[in-house]
Amino acid sequence: MCHVIVTCRSMLWTLLSIVVAFAELIAFMSADWLIGKAKSPSGAEPDERSGGPSEPYHPTLGIYARCIRNPGVQHVQRETLCGPYAESFGEIASGFWQATAIFLAVGIFILCTVALVSVFTMCVQSIMKKSIFNVCGLLQGIA
Repeated sequence: MCHVIVTCRSMLWTLLSIVVAFAELIAFMSADWLIGKAKSPSGAEPDERSGGPSEPYHPTLGIYARCIRNPGVQHVQRETLCGPYAESFGEIASGFWQATAIFLAVGIFILCTVALVSVFTMCVQSIMKKSIFNVCGLLQGIA
């Protein structure tokens, strides 16, 4: 039989566990790990919307994604394109970035597992005489 045991502390821990797991996932997928110097558009053409010169853009690079400026064709507006630059794991920028991808993926998996388990701690507080809070806290520290 499941008894719902909810305290302010367990509810706060559950919510923060979920928020941190999503924040790590978003950081992993972001292309804003390295931000390059501002590059002004070639020819300093006026922007159609504002009439002034268009803003410079910053090329960015993430673990496996990047954002670059589309050079544009005659009647097509220039825009920033973001997407993966690495089609396979071996194409990631360097060995250090590959190691970062592995460690972050493992950490995110652990954090997502803890976030899922933290929802169940409202019904069960221990498994095999071990506190779920202590075990999940240890896993969060490792992640």
